[in-house]
Amino acid sequence: MVESSNKRLAIKAEGLVKRFDENILAVNGIDLTIEANTIFALLGPNGAGKTTTINMLTTLLAPTEGSASVAGFDVIKQANEVRNAIGVTFQETTLDDELTGRQALDFHARLYGMSKDQRTAKIRELLALVELEEAADRTISTYSGGMKRRLELIRGLMTDPEVLFLDEPTLGLDPQSRARIGDYIVELKEKHGMSVLLTTHYMDEAEKLSDRVAIIDHGKILTEGTPSELVEQMGADVITIIGHGNREEFVSKINDLPCCETVTSGNGLVQIGVDSGSKHLVEVISQANQSDFVVDDISVAKPSLGDVFLKFTGRQFRD
Repeated sequence: MVESSNKRLAIKAEGLVKRFDENILAVNGIDLTIEANTIFALLGPNGAGKTTTINMLTTLLAPTEGSASVAGFDVIKQANEVRNAIGVTFQETTLDDELTGRQALDFHARLYGMSKDQRTAKIRELLALVELEEAADRTISTYSGGMKRRLELIRGLMTDPEVLFLDEPTLGLDPQSRARIGDYIVELKEKHGMSVLLTTHYMDEAEKLSDRVAIIDHGKILTEGTPSELVEQMGADVITIIGHGNREEFVSKINDLPCCETVTSGNGLVQIGVDSGSKHLVEVISQANQSDFVVDDISVAKPSLGDVFLKFTGRQFRD
C-alpha cells in the first residue's frame, strides 16, 4: 500500500455534476471531503445518484461539471493513476462463472502485471481473509451469492489499493453473509489502513460500519456527519404516529410544544423528536384530539438513521 495514503485526502470532490441528457440530472453538485483511513458511506434509496457518483470517482464516467481527485490524482487528467490506486466492487456481479475462484483472482492480478510469486502469495492471503480456501478450486458457478460477493471483494484487494469503492456490497445477501462482509470491511480499515467508500440503502449497515455518513437523494448530499452526530439531531426519543384527519393542524400544534425538538411528516407518518418520549405521549395525543386528527398507531423508540433520512427527505426509503 502506498505510504502517502494517510498524508492526503482519500477523496475530494467539488461541485460534481452528471447529466445524461437535458432531462436526467443524476448528480447535482456533490461536494465530498473524505480523509484517508476512513469508512465513508453514501446512504440513499435506489436512484439517488450513488452509483453514478462512484462511476465518476472511479473514472468510468466523466463529470459534466465539477472536479474530483482520488488518492491525490485528478479523475480526468490522471485517470490511469487513479485506476492504479483503487479497487472496485460493482453492484452487479462481474465474475466469469466458468472460472474457478483462484483463476478469477489470478487473471485479475496478471492484468496489473503482478509476478507469479506475488500473485500466489496474495491469493493465498486473501482467500484466507474471507474463508474461501476450500472453495478456491471450484468453479464460480457452484458458489452461493455470499461466496461470490466475498470473492469480488478480495478481487478488488489484489493490488493493495489505497481507496476501495464498494457499490452496494451486501445487496441481496442473507443477514449472516451481510454481517461477515461488514466485518471484513472494518478489518480492512483497522488492520490495513485502507480508505473505503461504500454505497448502501441499508441503514443499519451504514450506522454500524461507517466513520462518516452522507445521506444522498436526487443527486444531492442532504446532510453529512458521524452516525451518532446525525442520530443525535433527532432528540433522545422519536414518537412515530400513524393516523388520519387534519394532519397539517396537528403538525402545527406539535411544532408549538416546547418538548418537541423536531417534527417531520411524510409517507403517512408523523415523527416527533423529543426528550423522554413516553412522558409526553398524553400531551401529543391531546394535541391530535384538538386537531381532529385520529391516531391509529403510536410508538416510542430511540432514533436511527432511518429517522434522520425521513427528517431530511420527508419520506421513507423507496425500495
